[in-house]
Amino acid sequence: MKGKTIIQIVLGVVIVALAFLLYNSIMKPVRFENEYNKRRDACAEKLKAIRTLEEAYKVTYGSYTGSFDTLINRLMNEDSMKTVVKVTNYDKIPADVDINEVPEKEAVEKGYVTRQEVFINPVAKLREDKKLPTIDATGHTVQMTDDQIINLRYVPYPKGETNEFDLQAGMVDKSGFLVPVFECKVPLSMLLSDMDHQQVVNKIAEIEKVAGRYAGWKVGDMTQPVTDGNFE
Repeated sequence: MKGKTIIQIVLGVVIVALAFLLYNSIMKPVRFENEYNKRRDACAEKLKAIRTLEEAYKVTYGSYTGSFDTLINRLMNEDSMKTVVKVTNYDKIPADVDINEVPEKEAVEKGYVTRQEVFINPVAKLREDKKLPTIDATGHTVQMTDDQIINLRYVPYPKGETNEFDLQAGMVDKSGFLVPVFECKVPLSMLLSDMDHQQVVNKIAEIEKVAGRYAGWKVGDMTQPVTDGNFE
């Protein structure tokens, strides 16, 4: 009886162990995909913001830049973006005229309103236009802080490492005209370097089977004037 009990206990342990191994084998790829998607989304948020900064840089300075130092420092610290503001000349508006009821074209023609070119800070303008969104700890959408903008250059994973996105800029010939281009990217081999090696290898091979597909996440392209992201 004692021997039979021991055998039953051993069989029970074996069954539990086999069940755990089966469950783990099923969940392992699921956990990998969940983590893969989480890291993709974190990269996408940063790459979209970098694209926004590059587009603002191009509007302001006439080209893209392949330097994070130049991109961030100039956009954050220079009042260099030209914009047009409307100035209401209250001293020229008759007392019986409600400026809010006057069509803009007429107001300009009569001198009630004038348009002036001014130079403003590009990052301040982007925040004003709600173009640098991020989610805070409470789940609300807010505009990126200075520190978050400064740290856009760093790949969000693996945690504890300070790998940077690869940022390039240049010109390509488009029908005889030189057109500015930029590209910002990170390979999966870097982004997933702390995850299961074989699963990472399999994921890269799976992506590379698609003709011309880059095994990583990026925005822009150094060979053509596009600013799309391959995660979109």
